[in-house]
Amino acid sequence: MSTLAESAGTAPGYRAGRTLPLRVELVRQLKRRRTLIMGAILAVLPFVLLIAFAIGGDPADRNGRVTLMDTATASGANFAAVNLFVSAGFLLVIPVALFCGDTVASEASWSSLRYLLAAPVPRARLLWSKLAVGLGLSLAAMVLLPVVALAAGTAAYGWGPLQIPTGGTLDAVTAAGRLVVVVAYLFVSQLVTAGLAFWLSTRTDAPLGAVGGAVGLTIVGNVLDAVTALGHWRDFLPAHWQFAWADAVQPRPEWSGMIQGAAVSVTYALVLFALAFRGFARKDVVS
Repeated sequence: MSTLAESAGTAPGYRAGRTLPLRVELVRQLKRRRTLIMGAILAVLPFVLLIAFAIGGDPADRNGRVTLMDTATASGANFAAVNLFVSAGFLLVIPVALFCGDTVASEASWSSLRYLLAAPVPRARLLWSKLAVGLGLSLAAMVLLPVVALAAGTAAYGWGPLQIPTGGTLDAVTAAGRLVVVVAYLFVSQLVTAGLAFWLSTRTDAPLGAVGGAVGLTIVGNVLDAVTALGHWRDFLPAHWQFAWADAVQPRPEWSGMIQGAAVSVTYALVLFALAFRGFARKDVVS
């Protein structure tokens, strides 16, 4: 009498949901050189800024108008906020594009993609595993930067309240909580870049093409947002809301900008992820 597995045309004990476990994919990605290099860059950046501020002196003494950058040396919390401010526009785009854009295309470039699918790993399962790990590493990169900055800033400038450029302060515990909100919003706002990179990764065999394409399109979005002649059309650009997180580090946080920015980013990302899954399901994998 034939078993259920045999009637389904699969080997006994085969479970599609158990193929390519997340831990296996995570270990593979963590061991890659580009992951280690990206982590090192993000970990070193706060120390580069510490040296820059030490050489340049107190930034608040150079002009009368106080900005977030001018409060960098006020406390560890301020230093962490400044690190996020200088990185949000471009640097944090790189790890997201790298981890989500290199993941599928690299397998194709190594000629290992068809062997993964022949394991047999279902196409949807392969994409889900790679997307989950790519997003997880992107989030880890965004957490790594402020954590290192907070530790380095606290060692250099002390543990104290976050001074707000517009006036007022947030106590250290409240400031730490607000920084968590900022990191969460930055991650959500970068989902568009993740979607672009992942979709391109399923369309090309060139990892650099997927990563570079996502970064390039993100830069185009930033350029378009600078064109004030577009008026309210800029509200539909994810780049228009990339610094809405600044409203979270106020005595009374304003959430409307972050809600709108998150809605725009998630909408674009869902469409791009859906296109990636739909296109890959029909793709003729020959490499």
